[in-house]
Amino acid sequence: MNLKISISLLLCLLFIFNAAAQTLDSIKFQTLNTFTVQGYRAQFAEVKQLESVHQTYIVSGKKHEVISIQDLPANLAEKTGRQIFAKIPGAFVYDMDGSGNQMNISTRGLDPHRSWEYNVRQNGVMTNSDVYAYPASHYGPPMEAVQRIELLRGAASLQYGAQFGGMLNYVIKQADTSKVFGFESINSVGSFGLFSSFNAVGGKKGRLMYYAYYQRRVSNGYRENSRSDAQAQFVSLKYDFSKNFCAKLELGRSTYLYQMPGPLTDAMFAQNPRQATRSRNYFNPDVYVPSLTIEWQINPSTKVNWVNSALLGVRNSVQFIGFADLRDTIIGSTRQYGHRQVDIDQFNSYTSEFRLQKDYELGRLSNTMILGLRYINNDLHRQQLGRGSTGTDFDLTLTSPQFGRDMHLKSQNVALFVENLFRITEKLELSAGMRFENGVSRMSGVISYLSNELVPQDIVHRYPLFGINGQYKIDANNKIYGGWSQAYRPVIFSDMVPATALEQTDPNLKDALGNNAEFGFKGTLTGRLTYDVNFFQVFYQNRIGTLVLTDDNNKPYVWRTNIGDSRTRGIELYAEYALSESKNHKVSFFTASTYMDGIYLNGQLRNGNENISLKGKTLEIVPRWISRNGLQILYKAFSSVLQFSYVSESYSDATNTVIPLANGTRGLVPEYGIWDWNMSFRLRNTYLFRLGINNLTDRQYFTRRPTIYPGPGVWSSDGRSIVASLGVKI
Repeated sequence: MNLKISISLLLCLLFIFNAAAQTLDSIKFQTLNTFTVQGYRAQFAEVKQLESVHQTYIVSGKKHEVISIQDLPANLAEKTGRQIFAKIPGAFVYDMDGSGNQMNISTRGLDPHRSWEYNVRQNGVMTNSDVYAYPASHYGPPMEAVQRIELLRGAASLQYGAQFGGMLNYVIKQADTSKVFGFESINSVGSFGLFSSFNAVGGKKGRLMYYAYYQRRVSNGYRENSRSDAQAQFVSLKYDFSKNFCAKLELGRSTYLYQMPGPLTDAMFAQNPRQATRSRNYFNPDVYVPSLTIEWQINPSTKVNWVNSALLGVRNSVQFIGFADLRDTIIGSTRQYGHRQVDIDQFNSYTSEFRLQKDYELGRLSNTMILGLRYINNDLHRQQLGRGSTGTDFDLTLTSPQFGRDMHLKSQNVALFVENLFRITEKLELSAGMRFENGVSRMSGVISYLSNELVPQDIVHRYPLFGINGQYKIDANNKIYGGWSQAYRPVIFSDMVPATALEQTDPNLKDALGNNAEFGFKGTLTGRLTYDVNFFQVFYQNRIGTLVLTDDNNKPYVWRTNIGDSRTRGIELYAEYALSESKNHKVSFFTASTYMDGIYLNGQLRNGNENISLKGKTLEIVPRWISRNGLQILYKAFSSVLQFSYVSESYSDATNTVIPLANGTRGLVPEYGIWDWNMSFRLRNTYLFRLGINNLTDRQYFTRRPTIYPGPGVWSSDGRSIVASLGVKI
């Protein structure tokens, strides 16, 4: 299968280049003089909307937002999510990998762990580590490099993948094409030893456009023993063979070493949220994303986009694992610390995605069809439970040659998708689509506490998925939109692997299935009010958990299987009102607020040595209210935002435990409200200055109680800090 597909792709590539070469022979080129227009941009980096067809994606009728990053008054150096996604209603963000290392975001009550409910992309290239084994996005570009963020919700999933959350695309800055060489440098300093330096070059010479950056960020962290050292590199080369045909070669890298301070109990958090329970735990992802993108405008009505990419890298960790009340101390008999656990994931993910856009006339109006094919071939090599050293530094050396778990999860998948945009009238648009997924994931390897015949397991992914969306333009500034789309989430590695010898995995484990539905209104009123309000529902079937069963000898055991279904309903509201506005200034107020009601419709779950019903229980990690509100002031090239973010309480587990356990692993996550202030000033489009105070009132809070990584218990979020940035662009 691999060989046939490779040959087919090669033949297709040769055909495209041959056609492009023939096209070039018939074209005459002329070099034009360049000119530059410079002036103030008297507007905020507001949330924007895309056209009905964006590049080779149909977004008509779908809930989506575009965040302009370049002039955003926010803490970009540390990727403070509540500021970057300030105007995205329902965006739930938490930090667990150190400030600035990772972006953890979800919407509509989904799990924000490394944004793994989203199809995460950079310039349209997938960056999920392995969508069929470990869909977390360990790769993350620095925010100083990002031009804009495109966010499409789940009802738009058929074109780009079946993730429930939708698509999250980080669009990287491009070179100034009016220059042969341009340079940009943004340097930041801040509290807790923060220093960040971002440096980029770019330009255009003839038909070649290039852009590259290097970023380095170090921080001692808010808590004790929480130092971070991060790096990111990126290079992009784009060659225009003609005005209709180009090829782009890109390579990105993202890596960091984070010293993890360990979990806390609630008592420890109340006493001192900055304290640490670990000093020898480290986390280190190192990921490369190479890609080749071909774009060809065959004729005015036909366009091709073909992306071939890979994600190659590792996820390393060395930890002394235990609850917060288990101390990591020197053992008297050996005068050494205990041995740490070493875990290593090796990612080998390959993707080829071919998309064809065809515009055609039907009646008096033009319609658009998108046809695509995506092939994925992944091999995640997971090595866990290695017996590590007794040292204190980052050391992946094993003192025993074998890992307790040494496995591969190999996945192959072919997805065919098609969507058609029908322009019924000048005001009414409808789009209908389908996606067919066909693949299999095969697990093999050795688990020390299981017999070999219990390890292999195959999961077949074979689903037809359908969706329909529409929008109606009430007038030039307002529209109604809505849609419904099916989605699924593959069974991943952690779902398939029994944690201990007392646990067994259901050989008939099923992928999670479900759908997204939404209906809303958006537009502008009276020239001052911008709004987007919608109602949504996420139906999630076949959630995975554990039950307590008994064998033929009446001996209890833990059974990992599909435990039940859930539903999340809610309202999302974004509104911004201009209190005062002129050519050179603007004062406005905005709110991005969401109400969510997430419940289990049915199912059972293990609680100690018994199973309890989940019917009617509130979904874990789903706060009922998320509201961010801000006052913005803009005068020429100066902008300032005072923002208040509120998140209501949420449960940390499906059994809805309220009173925290002594070890902090389960219990209510309290509500919290955070004030932030940020400003930015740009001088002659050359110099940029940013200043921000995060968590103005020094509120002590936490956003989640993880059950596994990075350690079960309470993880404190950052207190008050100051960050200042100075940029220059020539």
